[in-house]
Amino acid sequence: MYAVIRSGDQQFSVNEGDEIKVEKIAAEVGEEITIDQVLLLGGGETLVGTPTVAGATVTARVTEQGRHPKIVVFKMKRRKNYRRKRGHRQQYTALEITGINYDPSVTN
Repeated sequence: MYAVIRSGDQQFSVNEGDEIKVEKIAAEVGEEITIDQVLLLGGGETLVGTPTVAGATVTARVTEQGRHPKIVVFKMKRRKNYRRKRGHRQQYTALEITGINYDPSVTN
């Protein structure tokens, strides 16, 4: 069974045992979290949410809190002596998917 979940402004296709990096979530390392923004369930019968699938949740364990490598943003206008150099490091939370759950008796 697989699921498509939404975390922040991104969507991820996940299976049990997958490890994904999402935008920073306020949770401690080792903590179990539940994601209820399940947009699609697949495997066998496919269920598409409107916008989310009622009764579907994904459980995950936080494995790491970290920062991505630095991205250099350099702006320049030729012959105008205009140069700006900035850097950015996005924070992330690494999640290990521990379960995909679906309860068909729950409705919106």
